[in-house]
Amino acid sequence: MMQVLAILSVSLWLLAGFPSVGWGKDTLPVEPDLNSRVDELYDHEARLFILLYSLKGNGEIDYVTGRLVQEYSRSSYGNPVYQTEVQPLFYWWNHTMWSDPEEDGVNGNERVYQENTEFDLSRYKPCLFNGQPC
Repeated sequence: MMQVLAILSVSLWLLAGFPSVGWGKDTLPVEPDLNSRVDELYDHEARLFILLYSLKGNGEIDYVTGRLVQEYSRSSYGNPVYQTEVQPLFYWWNHTMWSDPEEDGVNGNERVYQENTEFDLSRYKPCLFNGQPC
């Protein structure tokens, strides 16, 4: 009888530990309205057009999307023009990077690509000028 109780206790303990392995992550929110956009970047190496959002409206970046760029050109005024996929391939939110290989928008089929990660803005804007980001 003691062995059965011990096995049952260990089994319950193991099962209680599994949800923290990834099942407890919050659901990815849909892409925010463009009004909450703080900045945009182009990653030449990855060919991603990156939009930076502030969901709280305080200017702090807390949601990021990355769309694949199909074509890149310059307007007659010299400004960059990007033709991108309609929906993002990557999302960064709540210390997690999500992948959406189907690029069909946030609908529940996104996959966690990397946990406990932050979007590294310094990769794209590494300098300061008079204490302000470039």
